[in-house]
Amino acid sequence: MSKIGLEDIAKQIKTANDEDVINSEIVHNQLIVTVARSAILRVLKYLRDEPSLQFNLLADICGVDYPECPERFVIVYNLLSLPFNRRIRIKITTDEETPVLSATALFSVANWLEREIWDMFGVMFLEHPDLRRLLSDYGFEGHPLRKDFPLSGYVECRYDEEKKRVVYEPVKLNQEFRSFDFQSPWEGLVSAATNSSKAQETSQRSK
Repeated sequence: MSKIGLEDIAKQIKTANDEDVINSEIVHNQLIVTVARSAILRVLKYLRDEPSLQFNLLADICGVDYPECPERFVIVYNLLSLPFNRRIRIKITTDEETPVLSATALFSVANWLEREIWDMFGVMFLEHPDLRRLLSDYGFEGHPLRKDFPLSGYVECRYDEEKKRVVYEPVKLNQEFRSFDFQSPWEGLVSAATNSSKAQETSQRSK
């Protein structure tokens, strides 16, 4: 098993992909490397095929939304080296219109992972063999994990007895559902217990 540390791996990746690596850091004993969006396939292929690294398992691809940033979406690739039992996190950024190269040619598991990101965040993946929604319905509007997507959604679905099928309708919330009681039920119980105790004390004094 390779004995090189995370700092050595970071230097090795930087040396082999000097122009592609933007930044690297070690957080909670995990190496995180940010690379140029256009270089993602080169870096992933290097990490997979380099004999001293062998990050041959793509465990996950996930997205994060930072609406205040020019490139609001961060795409995170979590890789595992089975021979060396090491993990690494690769990050790229993109905006709402710029697509990302698909990693399906390198890791077949990227197929569904990228479909999920497209569905939830709206990030396009070039050369993906079947980029369509994965978790939401085909006629769904918007991308639910974007920070600007309303919690109530835009439409609601229900089964219509007359039409004998599922129908979609704009979300309509009655006014009472918009008035929220932020008091904890436990606080209410404490308050009730306190009032009850005070009432008993008053009753005993009066006797």
